[in-house]
Amino acid sequence: MTNAPAIFDAHASNYEALRRRLVPPYEAFYGAAIAALDLANRPLRRILDLGAGTGLLARAVADAYPHAALTLFDGAPAMLEQARAAFGRRASYVTGDFGALPAGPWDAVVSALAVHHVDDARKRDLFARLHDALAPGGIFVNAEQVRGATALFDDANARWHELRAAELGTTAQEWAAARERMLLDHLATVDQQLSWLREAGFADTDCVFKDHGFAVLVARRSG
Repeated sequence: MTNAPAIFDAHASNYEALRRRLVPPYEAFYGAAIAALDLANRPLRRILDLGAGTGLLARAVADAYPHAALTLFDGAPAMLEQARAAFGRRASYVTGDFGALPAGPWDAVVSALAVHHVDDARKRDLFARLHDALAPGGIFVNAEQVRGATALFDDANARWHELRAAELGTTAQEWAAARERMLLDHLATVDQQLSWLREAGFADTDCVFKDHGFAVLVARRSG
């Protein structure tokens, strides 16, 4: 992920408060990701949070699955330190990039607003490796920022995002910094990503939530 770890390390201390302002459908978005875990066809004993950051999504996973063993994986050490302060020994922590995933098999892999930091070729490679890292019946839940299906929708989504973020209290300075970070993003459409997930071998794929540029994509391995 080009430059991403250093950029996110710099924002680790205020990352979660800012995310709540920059993700307008915050509660529904994260809630849909947690609800989608019910679609797994196996007990969820080992769960990997891919690009875990400060553990925001992992905390919701831990609440829903208190007996699952959680592994938080991220390339930004300062972000994982924030997570460690909250989780302690409740989780394991691994620093690394998406090129080398922690060893499976996993019953579920979750991710929130992380996969778009890699280009499309690396997304396709990542999806294939995630499929292989999941146990039969395991599930991949990706809560992601996505590109509009056409330029018309992409432009409309961008205008909506800026307006709603401002209504939620994002300052002009915070929005400018967010826009700068977004220049590093490689957004893909919902249809593209579902197609790549099917190519990777996933038996069941769908978009279970979408609000403008925020979507929850789900893929289940057969078994």
